[in-house]
Amino acid sequence: MDEGDSHWVQWHRMYDVDGSPLQTRVALVQRYIRAALDAAPEGVPFRILSLCAGQGRDIVGALYDHPRRAQVRARLVELEPTLADDARRLIADTKLESVEVVTSDASTTDAAVGAVPADLLLACGIFGNISSDDIRRAIGMFSSLCAPRATLIWTRHRREPDMTPQVRRWFTDSGFEEIAFEAPDDAGLVGVGVNRLTAAPQPFEAGRRLFTFVGDGGIF
Repeated sequence: MDEGDSHWVQWHRMYDVDGSPLQTRVALVQRYIRAALDAAPEGVPFRILSLCAGQGRDIVGALYDHPRRAQVRARLVELEPTLADDARRLIADTKLESVEVVTSDASTTDAAVGAVPADLLLACGIFGNISSDDIRRAIGMFSSLCAPRATLIWTRHRREPDMTPQVRRWFTDSGFEEIAFEAPDDAGLVGVGVNRLTAAPQPFEAGRRLFTFVGDGGIF
């Protein structure tokens, strides 16, 4: 391990550990990405926005062999330059020409300009690293990034105090009906939620803050 690597680069190495909770998490997220694309109208552009996308393993792993990958237009937003470069290499290796990586701060809506409204929004690896107030605020603003009936996939660890029940209620209160929530007993503290926007989307505004990272202690 290179001691000069950032915390986040080192954290992402857990994806390569066989049987790790992160391998379980990414497999679940990939399954729901494919399901959302399967359910979309065929031949119609399908727009994906992934916030704090890391190496893009979830998007790339779900799309590289999907028969409808050509209809996807995706943006991956990642602030850590090494991870963003890793994502670009994965995309090049799988020839996903319609997937772009933007090295930018996903905590403001500026990173979404030109990539919304999204038919699928990913908020993975975020809620374990921001305050509960910011989780609630972000959930309340997410519809401004979404197309009508958009799917949203999110993750959150279940360490005590387990906030996932409250997070699920906040999504429901903000007009996102729950499609699924998985917390496998054999996968550590992984929690993966899937919701669909049933309320009218809020108008999109650039320059709005969604959340602020408060540390690097979150596992999922």
